[in-house]
Amino acid sequence: MGDWIRCRHPAPGAGVRLLCFPHAGGSASAYHALSAAVSGSVEPLIVQYPGRQDRFGEPFAAGADEIVDAVLGELASEEAEPLALFGHSMGALLAFETARRLEREGRPPVALFLSGRAAPSLPGRAVGKRAVRDMDDTELIGVVRKLAGTAEELLASPEMLSIFLPPMRADYQIVEEYVYRDGPRLSCPVVVLTGDDDPRVTPDEARAWESETRGGFSCHVLAGGHFFLDGHLPYVAGVIASSLPDRETTTAR
Repeated sequence: MGDWIRCRHPAPGAGVRLLCFPHAGGSASAYHALSAAVSGSVEPLIVQYPGRQDRFGEPFAAGADEIVDAVLGELASEEAEPLALFGHSMGALLAFETARRLEREGRPPVALFLSGRAAPSLPGRAVGKRAVRDMDDTELIGVVRKLAGTAEELLASPEMLSIFLPPMRADYQIVEEYVYRDGPRLSCPVVVLTGDDDPRVTPDEARAWESETRGGFSCHVLAGGHFFLDGHLPYVAGVIASSLPDRETTTAR
């Protein structure tokens, strides 16, 4: 793979690739456990955003379109196996916009999995009381703490915060500046997962994704907050495997 895509658990005989987009502030390692859990039923590919881990020091992405352009440009050089998409939180927006782009290009994904994000057609919910660009570090840390997905030891370490906060701030700005555009509904099935105690999205807001597809829809409400996925990996892996078309169908595509 190139700069943007990682494959930690190769499964070349799976027949379907699952391209995963991490959450705001996240990196490819955030999906290590999910990648291991689904490998075999799919070949998991994970997007690595610039400015973190092995891409530390690179400029952060300036917007959702820049990420979609770069990822699809890198995928264009790979074999055209059927592709499914998965995204959590900010990653759900990126997976959705990638699905739309693929649909316009006549190569729709076989499935779209969206996690921890309200439907983008709904009125936007601000990350905090002020725009991210106007927040100081203390305010931003408060926003992160409410999501309960970051170890308190990290939030209390000035050295770690100097590494962690800049990509978080850059990604939150992408979320704040994202503009939903009306468009044709997707032809692929859409599967939504959400936590029943997520402070960022209610189950009804998650179910509103249904309006974005004509290809079938399901919503799974699981126990937990914004970062509920890690507590339900076997279930999530099963949902992914059972939601994909059979091998004969993907081969025909």
